[in-house]
Amino acid sequence: MMATVKYVPEEESTGKVKEIYEDIKKTYGMPFVPNAYKAMAVFPEFLEHYWQKIKAIRAGKELSMREKEIIALAVSATNGCEYCINAHTAVLKQMGVTDQGIVELMAVVDHYNGLNAFLEGLQIESDIKP
Repeated sequence: MMATVKYVPEEESTGKVKEIYEDIKKTYGMPFVPNAYKAMAVFPEFLEHYWQKIKAIRAGKELSMREKEIIALAVSATNGCEYCINAHTAVLKQMGVTDQGIVELMAVVDHYNGLNAFLEGLQIESDIKP
């Protein structure tokens, strides 16, 4: 796969983009800025907005980072985003989730995607309310 836009390389970043790049590396504990952010940096205001959103999500206290990453991988698998599947799988493995755990997660994704399609296809009315 080849990107449809030119990334903003770290060595060419300046100003706010450079600051955000440094914060990304520090926050994730990575020696490099992931390509997703380098693509967003073409539109610096969007990169800034998106990074603030990520930081707000990470700061939330109700769910653990592990739970958030599990959700992120499940959504990424459902959406078919190879980039995100690879990224979130790597993070979960770094958090100690085993291959069996990843397969169990995908089994849950498989089950509920199928069940959702079944229920929506038949227009089954919900009788269980929160």
